Amino acid sequence: MIAQGVTTELSRELAQVDRGMRIGRLKAKVEALSGGTMIASSSDTDENSAVVEAFWERVLSFESAPLGTNFAQLEEAGIQLPPADSMTEPQLHAKLWDVIQGLAKLQVFLSRTDHLSDRDLYIRLWDNVLREETEMMPPDSKSADHVDLLGGCSNEDIQTSLKYYDDEAERSYWRGEFPNDPIPDHEDLPYCRDQNLPRWEYA
Repeated sequence: MIAQGVTTELSRELAQVDRGMRIGRLKAKVEALSGGTMIASSSDTDENSAVVEAFWERVLSFESAPLGTNFAQLEEAGIQLPPADSMTEPQLHAKLWDVIQGLAKLQVFLSRTDHLSDRDLYIRLWDNVLREETEMMPPDSKSADHVDLLGGCSNEDIQTSLKYYDDEAERSYWRGEFPNDPIPDHEDLPYCRDQNLPRWEYA
């Protein structure tokens, strides 16, 4: 029994060493792809754990993925993307949800859209969001892209967030941090779309 225990412990140690070497190779590949400028870390305290290895595998996949646009991906999936001014309101509403569902299949999920009408949201997606170059990661259950329609952190985004989305505690914090900045009066959101948006199902 003692010999079996020693063998098991030795096998575990060898597996740890082997995983450490694989992690080292993954890190080296990531560093080479990023030109030595990549800064990434895992929260796992065991630098040779399976969690750390999986983390660096995802980082490598991201760094080595080809660039493209969600616009092109949607078109390749058979979703036509006509300009907004070519559609009636019912047509545009249906097309917007085609796009939202198509993005979810690509594991791209939208949030904070309720300040925008269907037409305004579609135009924002068509003109900007869908055309931004991004890494074309293969869909999997471990990662997803989250597109916050107020994530640009522009002054307009901040004011819109304060007006519609932020609670009183967040508004008070902003007031304390930036006493000279005007804070808009709170208004209820004019639309109710976010609660029906697809969400990422964590594996």
